[in-house]
Amino acid sequence: MNATRHPLGRALFCAGIAAILTAAAGRAIAAPTPEPTIASFADYIDAGTVAAADGRTPTAVADTGSGAGSAGSRSSDTLGEGPEMSAYLPAFAYGLLHPDAAPPGANRWDCEPSQRHPRPVVLLHGTWLNAYDTFAALSPRLVRAGYCVFALNYGRSGLLESGGLGSVLPGRFGVGPMADSSRQVAAFIERVRAATGSDQVDIVGHSQGGTIAGHYLKFEGGQGKVGALVSFGATHHGTALLGIATLGRMINNAGIDIMGFYRPIIGASNVEQAVGSPFYTTLNATGDTVPGVDYTVVGSRYDEVMNPLELGFLRAGPSATVDNIALQDGCEQDLSDHLTMMYSPRAASIALRALDPEGSPALACTFNPWFFGGGGSL
Repeated sequence: MNATRHPLGRALFCAGIAAILTAAAGRAIAAPTPEPTIASFADYIDAGTVAAADGRTPTAVADTGSGAGSAGSRSSDTLGEGPEMSAYLPAFAYGLLHPDAAPPGANRWDCEPSQRHPRPVVLLHGTWLNAYDTFAALSPRLVRAGYCVFALNYGRSGLLESGGLGSVLPGRFGVGPMADSSRQVAAFIERVRAATGSDQVDIVGHSQGGTIAGHYLKFEGGQGKVGALVSFGATHHGTALLGIATLGRMINNAGIDIMGFYRPIIGASNVEQAVGSPFYTTLNATGDTVPGVDYTVVGSRYDEVMNPLELGFLRAGPSATVDNIALQDGCEQDLSDHLTMMYSPRAASIALRALDPEGSPALACTFNPWFFGGGGSL
């Protein structure tokens, strides 16, 4: 089976139709405790400040946006929890009707990290996705394994801001400028650290989520605050999108702003994720990694979005480790594409092993069909 024979446009169109037909959305389950707000986090910071020599005391300013120059991009808190799903299509359908739902088990702000798993896990979704439809399968598995799990919806932007056409559908986030999204993730991680009392977190990022994590580590104060980064189908060096992005960048570099023409259509983050963009020139100027982080990078040979496969892999720099994994190595029956990868039992087992090699050493290997995922079931 060759995923390159299935154009992304047709796949997304079919996904929309299938999602509507399978939209058997259950009721959202309320989280056990309310999530702390930006304002309450500001109060938390104020409580720990002391007066300066001149008698004045600094005060934190609560701002739910991403700061100046955000072009309308912002993050948001989740509302309640959605049900656990075994396949992407029904999760996508539920996410359309409940775009702000948290993945099952996530954002329980009274969760206390255990001695075995002292670092909470932060989940970062990708472009045109949301926290729920990306992690409705992985989040509950992590919770059952004893982790405190947290997720946000970042890079929210409207059609007339920087989101592109994809933003007109409910729950299509991760569309704003990626540097803004990185700042939103940085603020969220500070809230997680404050709520759990943990010095560090681990991050699991899908697609753009892995790239945002890398930007956070390098430019938004993340170094030293992350123990492990596990990415799936991440656009660490951009994507060729079967050569389309490469061609567009070549035309752009020749002096014709074709990428600028498409920006209002496909959104800011998609333009930035084209291989060779200025965003990646800056991101990887000093190497792929930062010291002190264990990187696990997972890609699929059937990924129609993040390709070629090797473009997503990383090279380890000083005091960092990198494990580059092709999902099909040792498990040819896993045919996961870009979206169904997060519903692959093998992918979930890789994430668990990366976070706890001793506690979860075994890797699953089951048939996971392209496009449908979930072991062939909905």
